[in-house]
Amino acid sequence: MSLLSEVVEASRLVAETSSRLGKRAHLSALLRTVPPDEITIAVSFLSGTLPQGRIGLGYAAIHNATPDHAAETPALTLREVAETFTRISETSGAGSARIRATLLHDMFALATAPEQQFLTRLIYGELRQGALEGIMLDAIARAAEIPLAEIRRAFLLTGDASAVAHAALTGGAAALSAFGVQLFRPLQPMLAGTADDVGDAIARLGTGALEWKMDGARVQVHKSGSDVRVYTRNLNDVTQSAPELVETVRALPARELILDGETIVQRASGAPETFQVTMRRFGRKLNIAKMREEMPLHPYFFDILHVDGETLIDRPGAERFAALGDALPSGLLMPRIVTSDAVEADAFLRASLASGHEGIVAKSLDASYDVGRRGTGWLKVKVATTLDLVILAAEWGHGRRQGWLSNLHLGARDPANGGFVMLGKTFKGLTDEMLAWQTTELLAREIARDDRTVHVRPELVAEIAFDDVQSSPRYPGGVALRFARVKRYRPDKNAADADTIATVLEIHKRRTA
Repeated sequence: MSLLSEVVEASRLVAETSSRLGKRAHLSALLRTVPPDEITIAVSFLSGTLPQGRIGLGYAAIHNATPDHAAETPALTLREVAETFTRISETSGAGSARIRATLLHDMFALATAPEQQFLTRLIYGELRQGALEGIMLDAIARAAEIPLAEIRRAFLLTGDASAVAHAALTGGAAALSAFGVQLFRPLQPMLAGTADDVGDAIARLGTGALEWKMDGARVQVHKSGSDVRVYTRNLNDVTQSAPELVETVRALPARELILDGETIVQRASGAPETFQVTMRRFGRKLNIAKMREEMPLHPYFFDILHVDGETLIDRPGAERFAALGDALPSGLLMPRIVTSDAVEADAFLRASLASGHEGIVAKSLDASYDVGRRGTGWLKVKVATTLDLVILAAEWGHGRRQGWLSNLHLGARDPANGGFVMLGKTFKGLTDEMLAWQTTELLAREIARDDRTVHVRPELVAEIAFDDVQSSPRYPGGVALRFARVKRYRPDKNAADADTIATVLEIHKRRTA
C-alpha cells in the first residue's frame, strides 16, 4: 500500500526538474513501485486531477477546513485519500456542507504540511508540477517497457491516462488491445489547425476537401441497432438532450455507426441560430420536448469513424468521405467540395459566410483521423482570426462595470510545462449579460485575489478575436494579441482544448515573415 507522501515527493521532484527526461525518470520510477490497485489513483493525482472530478469544495470551504497544525510523520495512504474524496463527492442533501467539511478537516489533520499543500492544489486544479499528459504517457511507456506510440494511441482512443497506465503496468502491451475503437466509448475528436486564408490552406494541402464551418455544437453519435447515443466534444453523454439526433441516426440503414459532425439550431428560413442558442439545448433535463419544438437541432456530419463492424480512423480522408456518403443521405452531410483551385475555394468560403456560418475547414484527402490531435490535416479558415484561450484572472471593473469582473487575463496553453502563457488582457466585446455571467463563474473558480484582481482556476475557455500577434517583452511568451476582444465563451470546451502558445507563435512567425 502506497503512502501519499511518496506521490507528494515525486511531484516535488518533477516540479524542481526542468528537463523532460528528468521528469519522466521521476514519474516512471514511482509508477514501478505503486501496487496495481492504486495505479489509477497515483496517475490521476500526479496529472493534477481527481478521479472523482469536481467534488463541490470551493476556496472558502477548503480554507475553513484546513487545521492550524500538520502531522509530523507521513501516515496517509493513497487509498485513504481517494476514499475520502469519493465520500466527499457522494455527500449531498441536508447538512452535506458540514459533513464534507468534517471529512476534509479530518483528512488534512492526518497530513503533513507538504501533503496539505499538495492536496489543496490538487483540489483547486492548480497542481502544476509539469506532469503533463505527454510526459505522463512517456513515463508510463518507460515504466511498462512498451513503445510510446502504443501508449499514446491507447490514450487517444480512451482519453484516460489512468486506465492506460493500469492496463500497461499490469497486463503489458497485450492489454492495450482492449483500447481499440468501441461503440459507446467516445473518441477524442480530431481538431483543426489554422490557416491564414483560403490561399494559405490550398497552398498547404494542394487538392483538398473543403467544408462549411458551422458555429454549432460538435457531436459524436454512436449507433448499435436501435441504441443511439450522442456525445459532446468533451465526451459528455447528452443523448437525453438531443432526441431528434437520436431518431435521425436510428433511422439510418447501417446497423453500426460512429459519426462525427456538427449540430445547430436553425431558424424557419434555414439560417443558423447563434452558438449560444444551440448550446441551450444541451445540459437540460427538463422541458426537452418544448425546447425541441422551439429550437430544433439539425445535424451535419462530416466524418465516419466506424460502420458495420469496420473501423475507419486509419483510412485516408478520401475513403472516409466516400464511406460517409454511402451511409448517409445528402441532407445530413456537411456541404463539401473537392478542389485545388483557390478561386473556387474562395467562392465556397463566400457561400458559407452568406449562409450565416463561420468559414470553412480544408481537409487533406490523405490524412487519417488523428484522434485527439490538432495538426495540419485539417485547417480552419475564418474571416476574423480567433483563438480559444483560457481565462487566468480578471480585474474588477470601474464606472458602469463597477461590481463586475471585467478585464480578462488571457492565456494560451503551454504543453511544455503544464501551465499557461499570458497573452494580454481585454474587456472588449463583453455585453452586460456576459459580464454578469462571467463574474459568477469566475468567482466560483477563485483561488486567490488582491485588491484589484481575482485569480481563478484555468477552466473557462473563451473564443478571442484579434487583429494581429505582436512582439511584446512584457509577457513571458514574448508576444501579445493586438486588439483582442471576446467573441463568446465556449462552454463546450475545457482548458485542454485551448490553443497552444506554439500556435500563437506560428501565427506571429507567418505574419512577420
